[in-house]
Amino acid sequence: MENQETLKPIRFSQKIGRDFNSTLKKRVRAYFKENNIDKYANTNMKIKTIFMVTLYFAPYLLMVTGVVTNIWLITLCWVLMGFGTAGIGLSIMHDANHGAYSKNPKVNFFVGRIVNLVGGYAPTWKIQHNILHHSYTNVHGYDEDVSPALSILRFSPKDKYIPIHRFQFIYAWFFYSMMTLMWVTTKDFQQLFRYRKMELTKTEDPKFRNLFIELLVTKIFYYIYVIIIPIMVMDIAWWAIILYAIGMQLIAGFILAIIFQPAHVVPETEFPEPDLDLKIENNWAIHQLQTTSNFAPKSRIFYWLVGGLNYQVEHHLFPNICHVHYKKLSKIVKATAEEFGIPYYSEPTFFAALRSHGRMLRKLGMPPKEATPAT
Repeated sequence: MENQETLKPIRFSQKIGRDFNSTLKKRVRAYFKENNIDKYANTNMKIKTIFMVTLYFAPYLLMVTGVVTNIWLITLCWVLMGFGTAGIGLSIMHDANHGAYSKNPKVNFFVGRIVNLVGGYAPTWKIQHNILHHSYTNVHGYDEDVSPALSILRFSPKDKYIPIHRFQFIYAWFFYSMMTLMWVTTKDFQQLFRYRKMELTKTEDPKFRNLFIELLVTKIFYYIYVIIIPIMVMDIAWWAIILYAIGMQLIAGFILAIIFQPAHVVPETEFPEPDLDLKIENNWAIHQLQTTSNFAPKSRIFYWLVGGLNYQVEHHLFPNICHVHYKKLSKIVKATAEEFGIPYYSEPTFFAALRSHGRMLRKLGMPPKEATPAT
């Protein structure tokens, strides 16, 4: 996709699975109407927003104001900021940038921009995630989540194989940690220019200049408050601050990756390929069920901490609904899928999902002619 000047959209069938799609939407609408609730954030979500923002910014303020000076407590603060970064990404900005946090677009805009404060950039994230990943889940060359920039990672059977992939089930976990580190350094700039060539940046702002200036300003602001100010006011070596900042991103990147990857890159999920006319002979909703898997559905604490993204099936079907509703919606989705004979993938625990992802990494690490179904 890197060499593609413009994005050529893939079409899904409007006939296949139409009854399933309409029935599911009707039942979900009925759920909200009968329970007299709306699909946006509730009190629980607002409490979570305060918690995650505090988890990130409170340790930072304690350090730069001199309240925390012990080296071990400073280390703990940076670790907590790493968890806070992941929490903001999973539980706050994710819903807002899907338009699911509030019915007020301005609220979604400003809450979604919180990702800029932790080193990311909302417009490029929205293009990669909302447009490419959600529209074309697990489609190689479109979904960048299964088309990694690093050639040593292979997440799709359609991707080019190289011998080092034999060991990716071992080393992939390390590179997962680098995900947000790449965001805060080079990836957002690379994506912004690539998406301009693909004519996707217009969905965020018709004027590319505005997006570039916003990106540049937010990155400068991030480096000033995360690195420059701590170097100036904290009584520790400058190189230690840089190492702490890198470590914070490694923690955040690893957490985010191990939440998202087991949802799509597992032995059960499919990797559909469009025909020469760029059409997939399937309904979009069924496509989401076939390419997505849930995990740990019974863990309330895990559900709260990861922003409901252990219910990836529900999220992919209804990305404009706040994640606090996914647990209840999952019963509707699962029952409807079973009624229509459509697969509904789910691992009982988070660790089972990680094991499943590990098996898929091993399977994709085999030369294509040797690849066999994972057991």
